[in-house]
Amino acid sequence: MTTVLDSSQATSPRERLQATMAAVRLSFHWLGSRKALNPQQRDQAADSFGAEGKFLSAGKKLLDTSHPAFRNVTAIRSRALAYWKGTSLPFPEPGIRLIRQDAITAFDQEMAIFRDQLAETVEQLDRQYDELRDAARRRLGELFHPGDYPPSLVGQFAIEHDFPSVEPPNYLKTLNPYLYRAECERMQSRFDEAVHLAETAFTEELTKLVDHLTERLSGSEDGKPKVFKNSAIDNLVTFFVRFRQLNIGSNQELEELVEQAQQAVRGVLPQQLREDQSLRQRLAGQMAAVQASLDQYLVDRPRRAILRRPR
Repeated sequence: MTTVLDSSQATSPRERLQATMAAVRLSFHWLGSRKALNPQQRDQAADSFGAEGKFLSAGKKLLDTSHPAFRNVTAIRSRALAYWKGTSLPFPEPGIRLIRQDAITAFDQEMAIFRDQLAETVEQLDRQYDELRDAARRRLGELFHPGDYPPSLVGQFAIEHDFPSVEPPNYLKTLNPYLYRAECERMQSRFDEAVHLAETAFTEELTKLVDHLTERLSGSEDGKPKVFKNSAIDNLVTFFVRFRQLNIGSNQELEELVEQAQQAVRGVLPQQLREDQSLRQRLAGQMAAVQASLDQYLVDRPRRAILRRPR
């Protein structure tokens, strides 16, 4: 019978993933800013185009989401999503990602901060709610309906997270051992797929960052070096940190490519690249070599995946 391994017993990438990671799910309760037109309104809209209502899909925007107060609320959701994705690995079930078990407490604390920030920004938005509704009344004209709007925006936005189990329930061992073994095998397959998804995500992100940096370093625009922003280096450094934190040692070649890219930019400051043309050219050559290695890796990767696929 399949047993659950701890981190000291885990040997394969999949076993290490199962032993050291936990599933985390992030969800949002969010006020809808659009609403479909009712049949009568849709027919009226269709008449203006000489169309039949049943062949027309139309909606109305209830609130101006470009308003600064509304954008502040939306920004909290974007930051929470970015943090969730930045501290976790993909998992082949919708809405679920994998986080290091030793990072759960920090993640929970960070989500609490996001919830507090969201509550504060929603209160600020609610203080301008009457203004937003009045603006919608003017813009929507006859399409405006008071019933589309809640009395207050407080409580209409929420960030929630939980840690769902992705292991077979223990009670199946005695209730139905055959089903328990089948569930263990199914989850092993899921974690094997998660290993592949993690490698793919790391590879795609590294390729994108290297391509962008190489493009910024090479050539010129209007006879001058291309504009070089700090983020071209900073985003790579952030990637290196995240890779070291989340990497499970499943792909030595990928690790070597990451190390090659990290060695190329180690100690290099964005301002130096703006001021020192020789350094810029040297780094451009090094990154082009990394880029070529990545391209070859992507060409060979499908064949390697077939060769190492577990039986």
